[in-house]
Amino acid sequence: HYNCLQSNHLSLSLSAPVVARGCTDVFCCILFILAILGYFAVGILGDPRKVIYPTDSRGQFCGQAGTPWSKKKPLLFYFNILKCASPLTLLEFQCPTTQLCVESCPTKHMTLLKAYLNKGEQEYYKQFCKEGILRDGLCPSMLMSSKPFTRRCLPALSTMKGGVVVVGNETIFDNGEGEKVNATDFLDASKKSNVVVEARQVAMRIFEDYTVSWYWILIGLVIAMVVSLIFIVLLRYLAGIMIWVMIVMVILVIGYGIFHCAMEYRSLKGEPGSDVTIRDLGLQTDFSVYLQIRQTWLAFMIILSIVEVVVILLLIFLRKRVLIAIALIKEASRAVGHVMSSLFYPLLTFALLALVIAYWAITAVFLSTSNEQVYKVFNTTECNYSRDTCNPETFNTTNITARCPDAECLFAFYGGETYYHKYLILFQFYNVFLFFWCANFVTALGQVTLAGAFASYYWAFKKPDDIPANPICSSLGRALRYHTGSLAFGSLILSLVQVIRVLLEYLDQKLKGTDVIISCFCLKCCFWCLEKFIKFLNRNAYIMVAIYGKSFCTSARDAFFLLMRNIIRVAVLDKVTDFLLFLGKLLIVGIVGICSFFFFSGRIKAVEQTAPSLNYYWVPILTVVVGSYLIAHGFFSVYAMCVDTLFLCFCK
Repeated sequence: HYNCLQSNHLSLSLSAPVVARGCTDVFCCILFILAILGYFAVGILGDPRKVIYPTDSRGQFCGQAGTPWSKKKPLLFYFNILKCASPLTLLEFQCPTTQLCVESCPTKHMTLLKAYLNKGEQEYYKQFCKEGILRDGLCPSMLMSSKPFTRRCLPALSTMKGGVVVVGNETIFDNGEGEKVNATDFLDASKKSNVVVEARQVAMRIFEDYTVSWYWILIGLVIAMVVSLIFIVLLRYLAGIMIWVMIVMVILVIGYGIFHCAMEYRSLKGEPGSDVTIRDLGLQTDFSVYLQIRQTWLAFMIILSIVEVVVILLLIFLRKRVLIAIALIKEASRAVGHVMSSLFYPLLTFALLALVIAYWAITAVFLSTSNEQVYKVFNTTECNYSRDTCNPETFNTTNITARCPDAECLFAFYGGETYYHKYLILFQFYNVFLFFWCANFVTALGQVTLAGAFASYYWAFKKPDDIPANPICSSLGRALRYHTGSLAFGSLILSLVQVIRVLLEYLDQKLKGTDVIISCFCLKCCFWCLEKFIKFLNRNAYIMVAIYGKSFCTSARDAFFLLMRNIIRVAVLDKVTDFLLFLGKLLIVGIVGICSFFFFSGRIKAVEQTAPSLNYYWVPILTVVVGSYLIAHGFFSVYAMCVDTLFLCFCK
């Protein structure tokens, strides 16, 4: 008995997570630290105000303290908004007309000639002139009734019965130069003066929906968290029963979805406009329109039916493996029960990923606003210097004004001709690359931490006495102290593949309609497969790093050959377990999603008055569904990592 006990302790010392370990992949650790320091330095140049506030023809921000145009003049006024209909607007994102910061938008139609003749209107007209001087060239030839939109004065357009476009009940205007202008021309110019007007309208409606439904969304996400916790706790004690209940519930939830789609499809029969196809309808900003046509519900019904059939067939053909996978999940439940702190570790991962995403977005904004003001020559008549770069301070002393009397040196866009500005795209690329690297590093850190904790449970000779007091903290400390370089190495390889995939997607969009598109598609498929393989190999390599403390390449090699020796078990048992855990996520998302659908759409009479009034009721529903999936994925990812760790330890 004593010899047997000694033998078991010897086996434990050879297989348990190694305590005496050294730093691995030090070069990659140093490289990662230097890359992070460079990342901090990249985004310090720039001014976010350039993408938030409108800029006048002098390059000054409207409505900003500390500039010549203080907060008293927050709006941008266009001298001749009809020029915004020029294709140049879409190329340079700037209208080829004088722009001025003003205190308020004009509220009536008036020409410069009338202002000259009517002294009572001159003071009113001067506020829309450069330097407040009423003179031709310094003032717009015409004012018209306008309204502020996205901090810009745009014509107060409206549509009367019959589709007639009017501005202040008028359809024809004198442009101050002896020509008549139709109100429809202003509509086209207004749209092109702000190429994202339509998108911003949708965004504002979505923002309004969030402001009135945010607390209900939080309640939905809390419910998803509670349901996930209850599910995890029940798995701890009733794993076998819960798995079968989960399978049946998933089939029933998908079945109800098919039934609901069929009923909606049937109820729309004979309704006016319900037989319009999605293709004929085109892209609509009001997405509820799609729910009024039968083809939408038919598409939903077909998709859910395919999913239902696939799930049932998989369960039938893998029924024997399901029983073994349930046994593995039972063991994982016991491991999670002994390491309960592992359930809360995903919160740290989410927080770190949110920090990485936020820094990437801030850096992208700062880089995009680090350009300098570029001025171009704008004119109305033929001129050889048109669109040439100019300097507003010395423009009047050049011979351009002599050859082109009506030429002006106006602010065009933000850019630059220095080496920094020429290679600015490389800094943006560096920002994207570091985003992938940091995000993959955070994910890798979570995988190593959980793997080390669950490996401590597996190799504990006497449970729970031999399990460390704080297995998560101990594993996290080992990962950061000894294996930062290995984590950086693995995430670097994955990031390189992901960046290549992004470049291929970019090329795919640029080369549409050419013969090269086929080769690009093949490359995309190859790198997609490569990314999936690297993720799978990295995950198992990190488990070996957590257990034995070896370098990334050595751990990846050991994990690969270990998996190859057990390829049948890996291909069937491990993947069946992942499939069952995916069904668990699907069940939680389905339950919370259906409840949120009936609540926000007002289908439940008891809470119809409680539900908020929304522009798009799909906004909070989609938010709750996506949030519920992320929450469920966070909890079940702990189970998935536990299963993978126990499985690899078992194979070892």
